[in-house]
Amino acid sequence: MPLARRLSLPDAVAIGLGSMIGAGVFSVWGPAIGVAGNGILVALVIAAVVAYCNATASAQLAAVHPVAGGTYAYARAEIGPWWGFVAGWSFVIGKIASCAAMALTFAAYAAPAGWQVPVAVVAVAALVVVNCFGVTRTALLTRILVACSLVGLAVVVAIGAGSIGISEPTPLPATNAYGVLQGAGLLFFAFAGYARVATLGEEVVDPARTIPRAIVLALGSAVVVYAAVGITVMLTLGADAAATTAPLAEVVAASEWSALGPVVRITAAAASLGALLALLTGIGRTALAMARESDLPRVLARIDDRWQVPRRAEIAVGVVVIGIVMLGDLRETIGFSSFGVLLYYLIANAAAFRQAGPVRRYPRALQVVGALGCLLLVNTLPVVASLVGTAVVLLGILCRAIRLRLAVSAQPPDGDGR
Repeated sequence: MPLARRLSLPDAVAIGLGSMIGAGVFSVWGPAIGVAGNGILVALVIAAVVAYCNATASAQLAAVHPVAGGTYAYARAEIGPWWGFVAGWSFVIGKIASCAAMALTFAAYAAPAGWQVPVAVVAVAALVVVNCFGVTRTALLTRILVACSLVGLAVVVAIGAGSIGISEPTPLPATNAYGVLQGAGLLFFAFAGYARVATLGEEVVDPARTIPRAIVLALGSAVVVYAAVGITVMLTLGADAAATTAPLAEVVAASEWSALGPVVRITAAAASLGALLALLTGIGRTALAMARESDLPRVLARIDDRWQVPRRAEIAVGVVVIGIVMLGDLRETIGFSSFGVLLYYLIANAAAFRQAGPVRRYPRALQVVGALGCLLLVNTLPVVASLVGTAVVLLGILCRAIRLRLAVSAQPPDGDGR
């Protein structure tokens, strides 16, 4: 049974923004400035360029293959089933880790000390319930959360702009090219939610026209927001931003409007929820597409008759995320998540590069730049994260190979007895 097409252009843009304007914008500036120093704006430009190239690849593929699953489905069609599996598996494992991190980030802002894990578990369970009652409800809640996030960020930027010149920020340290690339790698992962629109391709109205427009609009809006916030943090905190995990709260605390600190806390919680909701939705659709091809258990391919959503896949993803959340602090897993995301987009660029003729919407050079950018940024990740990511991807490949071998062995012999 196909999914129902109910998402309009504003819905799709909101889901894309909800994935990008998440917890990253509230926390990424500290570590990014710590490694990029006075090259932070260059790092932002590099991250935005790589993200744009990847976004055009996803947009081009989604217009031709408007089905659930994102690059998992596109790579199967353009390159082959194995490439599709690697993309889908990388997406699922990487984004499940991101979901757990988003839930814990929400709890860090919204829950008192000692209650972070229970609150994170409740947040995941509640959003899974929302997803189970239809994608239009998901889109509506995402739009509300995005609006709250943007209002809060606007408050921070306005306060920061008014504080510039009142105190002298600590000068940003000089850096080298590797530091700038590390900063770009961190900032890229804050942008990476634009492909969430593509994973909902089977539920978008007029997908060939809506999906490319939604991806570019969402990414362009996020770049503007990130640039405004980054410049504000740089000019008000300077190098001191590297020493805090909540730089936007520090911007407000250092101003004459410190009483508005709770606004930042509420905004960060709303942004984390918006990103978590959009992530859960996208992973559920990719799991649905993989289950349809038996790359995940077929039981996950069932679509609810009433609400037209992959309820079993949504619940399964939610259970796994809750299990990871209960293990505790997941900040060390962000590098592992990033490894999966970059591999996913690398395959997306390869799949888009193969398209030719009238289906091409963007020059192939963008796919080349996007693929090279993914390869470059993945080499800035911690070695342990890359090794763990490689091991998990290889484990998935091994399991699929065994399943295919067993399936061939179980087939009855043909008529000549072979």
